[in-house]
Amino acid sequence: MKAILGILVVLVLALGVWLSLSLGQTAPGTVATTTPVALVPAGWSQFSSAQFSIQYPQAYTPDEQYSYTGLGPGKEIAGVKFAIDPRVATGTNLSADSYISVEHMPSAINSCSAEIYLADAHSAGFFDEAGRRYSVATSTGAAAGNRYEEVVFATPAAQGCIAVRYFVHYGVLENYPEGTVQAFDRAALFSQFDAIRRTLTIAQ
Repeated sequence: MKAILGILVVLVLALGVWLSLSLGQTAPGTVATTTPVALVPAGWSQFSSAQFSIQYPQAYTPDEQYSYTGLGPGKEIAGVKFAIDPRVATGTNLSADSYISVEHMPSAINSCSAEIYLADAHSAGFFDEAGRRYSVATSTGAAAGNRYEEVVFATPAAQGCIAVRYFVHYGVLENYPEGTVQAFDRAALFSQFDAIRRTLTIAQ
């Protein structure tokens, strides 16, 4: 009987991790492992810097002048962001200013952690993929009918700390006239962000 209960517990835990990964996040306090996407879809573009390279869909808009300012004055983090294909937001409550970014913090070479990239971070544990360990943290915010979700994957690099940020901005459905928009496909958006993150190559 104990053996059966033990097997059931393992199965429930495994299901919880799988469901969390299917939404693009790890279960809090766990170390999750997945198989990376081996092939990059045809037609994707590549961005390269001295610290890293990453590939993204052509319909995404890169901003090489981007810096993350959510930590307050004087704490900007340099990087590059890729705004989503605006067609994904059309007819939904998703805002077209949602994006995925890659950010570099050279001063954090000995303290690389996802939490240092967010003002109000909630640790989601660790995430192992393709031989690389990510620290994962999340944050949520709300203002005047808007909702904000952030997920940060941070990993040590020879030249500091590299982080991939998912920034999702959407409106509360109740604030729209009935029938004018539909809820955006969160799972599909995070799946796209995951596919982009998996192309990240860090310079040695």
